[in-house]
Amino acid sequence: MSKIKYNSWPLGEIPKEFQRTEIDKLKEIGYKFDDPRDVINIFEKKVAKFSGSKYAVAIDCCSNGLFLSLKYLITHNKLKKGDVLEIPKNTYVSVPMQIKHAELDFKFINKEWSGVYNIGGTSVYDGAVRWTKNMFVNDTLDTLQVVSFQIKKRIPIGRGGMILTNDKDTYNWLKLASYDGRDLNVPYTDPDHIKSVGYHMYMTPEDAARGIILMDNTPEENPDSGNHTNYPDISNYNLFKNNLIY
Repeated sequence: MSKIKYNSWPLGEIPKEFQRTEIDKLKEIGYKFDDPRDVINIFEKKVAKFSGSKYAVAIDCCSNGLFLSLKYLITHNKLKKGDVLEIPKNTYVSVPMQIKHAELDFKFINKEWSGVYNIGGTSVYDGAVRWTKNMFVNDTLDTLQVVSFQIKKRIPIGRGGMILTNDKDTYNWLKLASYDGRDLNVPYTDPDHIKSVGYHMYMTPEDAARGIILMDNTPEENPDSGNHTNYPDISNYNLFKNNLIY
């Protein structure tokens, strides 16, 4: 038995008027859970069922979801460092940045799209502006579709995302990678608690609770909230045009 007593949260006394209320609200409306972290699992299962995927991994933002998806493909020899991926020239600026962070490269192409598009040369789909029933693309077992909960999206948590997949091994890898390589089913003080070198990209229980509440109050069928016409041609931006990104 470890002599270290791992602290539960919160340690500080947060004045009631400044506390986030989503966890309590979730219990009030009938959701059952013992540990606040269980709320994340509830949200993941809810999104997977809604989207039509078998699994969903909650993360802190869509951009990091794209990064983790690309790192998964590299780690499992489905991409190699330096590979050149194709992305629409009309998209959000973080997409080419995450590609570079993953030690890959990109080229811009003319592509009309709505709601979701494939990152060319991969099985990754940027679905930041699609939220509707059975939205999972489900091309292959390798498909990774990333969802956004940014404040302007259909489920406006404020920050957050989800990676959709049909593969259990992919799900397990992404769960570990997004939470510092930690297996949350193993005590923190256990030497076998850390399974891999991961990233600090997890969703908080409070944000997951907010997502559940918002889902329960949002129509299932929704038109795409964005397409290629909503984004400028970022291939003309000096950072990308002059290859200054690194």
